[in-house]
Amino acid sequence: MNHRRTLVIPVLLAACATTPPARDYPAAIRYNQLGYLPDAPKVAVLCSRDGSMPQSFRVLDRSGRRVLGPVALQNDGAFASCVAAARMDFSSVTSPGDYTIEAGPLTATVRICDVYRGTADSLLAYMRQQRSRFNPFFGDSVHHTTDAILVDHPEEGRFIPVAGGWADAADYLQYVTTSGHATFVMLASYRDHAAAFVDEHDANGLPGANGIADVLDEARWGLEWLVRMHPRDDLILNQIADDRDHMNADMPPTDISDYGWGPGGFRPTYPCTGRPQGLFGRKNRADGVASTAGKMAAAFALGSMLLREHDPTFADMLARKAHSAYEAGRRNPGVCQTAPGRAPYFYEEGNWVDDMELAASQMYALTGERTYLQHALEYAAQEPVTPWMGADTARHYEWYPWHNYGHHEIWRATDDARARETVTEYYRRGLEAVAARADNGFRIGIPFIWCSNNLMAAFATQARLYREMSGDSTFLTYEQAAIDWLFGTNPWGTSMVVGLPRDGDHPVDPHSDVSRLTGNYLSQKGGLVDGPVYRSIFENLQWVQLREPDEYAEWNTGRIVYHDDWGDYSTNEPIMDGTAVLIYVMAALGR
Repeated sequence: MNHRRTLVIPVLLAACATTPPARDYPAAIRYNQLGYLPDAPKVAVLCSRDGSMPQSFRVLDRSGRRVLGPVALQNDGAFASCVAAARMDFSSVTSPGDYTIEAGPLTATVRICDVYRGTADSLLAYMRQQRSRFNPFFGDSVHHTTDAILVDHPEEGRFIPVAGGWADAADYLQYVTTSGHATFVMLASYRDHAAAFVDEHDANGLPGANGIADVLDEARWGLEWLVRMHPRDDLILNQIADDRDHMNADMPPTDISDYGWGPGGFRPTYPCTGRPQGLFGRKNRADGVASTAGKMAAAFALGSMLLREHDPTFADMLARKAHSAYEAGRRNPGVCQTAPGRAPYFYEEGNWVDDMELAASQMYALTGERTYLQHALEYAAQEPVTPWMGADTARHYEWYPWHNYGHHEIWRATDDARARETVTEYYRRGLEAVAARADNGFRIGIPFIWCSNNLMAAFATQARLYREMSGDSTFLTYEQAAIDWLFGTNPWGTSMVVGLPRDGDHPVDPHSDVSRLTGNYLSQKGGLVDGPVYRSIFENLQWVQLREPDEYAEWNTGRIVYHDDWGDYSTNEPIMDGTAVLIYVMAALGR
């Protein structure tokens, strides 16, 4: 079996190299390693571990000619290990090319050009690698074909064919919670920014054009699985497998996890029951169906609209499934959380009206029936601001999805000026809450909970959509800061996407058995990792342990930590849903 089929993955953009300072120098220039768009804000950040810094910076072009500066440096606010952080704004430099930033003994080479073109397709490489049943990374092999046996249900023990979809992260568990959202986001990415995507793979994710954009092929892979997870009107399934998966270190085609039906045999599937679930004593706090049903209905409805041209029969089925799922959510308000196994961790989603708002907006777009629009506005009023925005912390996935697409979808679907103004104001309030906390040199105001990069991509999404809806650029600085953070403008100076940019500083030891067992970290190419967390979270999670010396030790002296280490699943595990959200951001920038 060939485990190195990474040649099918598009070549990523070349990185801009930094000339590192002497190792004992207590500061470094942090910048977006992909580069900067000519007409966008351009800011690098000088991070000083002891508070000292050069007096000024300047920018030189490729010939060594000074094009900006000297510009005085001042402390713009401490953050993490940066006792002082100075913003170096070179937005006035707009001509495409490579430039050198100089600040005392520190230098960094940055690029200005159309740097995001092709990045959205590059991230799709990770989505294809996460496929269950048929996975193009493993060639012709198929896996987990015997999914799954129904549990925690009156029909317990019944086999329901639900093979397909994506693994959620580095393990092989599968959740509608994250997959439903990822499917919708990729569909929306194509709808809003189709020009950003190419057609270089077929429906199975193998090389070869098929007349359909790759992102739409990937979204259909998710839709087909969601259809299987809603096999009839009175049954919505939410999850395949549980943390018994973690008992073995193996790869998908050779997964020997034993769920009671023999090693490598059947796996369980958990339905939405509207009550707490968990087979081994630990229980979640589920109290409804609407969070899962809403995500399904939104994806089904948008998929029906976008795929009608290619496959009207499938589109008709999706429309029927959208109606069924939506009605299930209406009948059963509340959250369907993921089920824990023997470990205490699960997705503790506590809100559901955002999911039903999004579903109602898509049902309105699909059918034109104004009752759905009224439902959407009623749901929106119940949660105008996603609760993590402005919060210090949250439970694991407590307010998921991190960005409420429903507000934008209402705005997009109606010409009612008052309704549009209302949902636009909802977005503004959330952005203000985050910006109020961003009084640091990096202009970052999110809480550093588990999967913080998910929040960073969500904030960038909301800021961009608000800008498009309102014409107001008040939050553009914070929007760009979130994007820059993900590609290197952070205390650690690393991109948070495996393999992007190709020659930059990015994760090379991700928490992934596929990466570790093949010795090929680029098997995870395009995957957004969890991201930095509060030190208190890292130190109190079970089974987290660094396996190698910490190459970022000198930058992990503050209350927020990040480790490029297989043993740290809290900061360095690639995440499927976060990658999908970032696909939308990159498509908007790279169209």
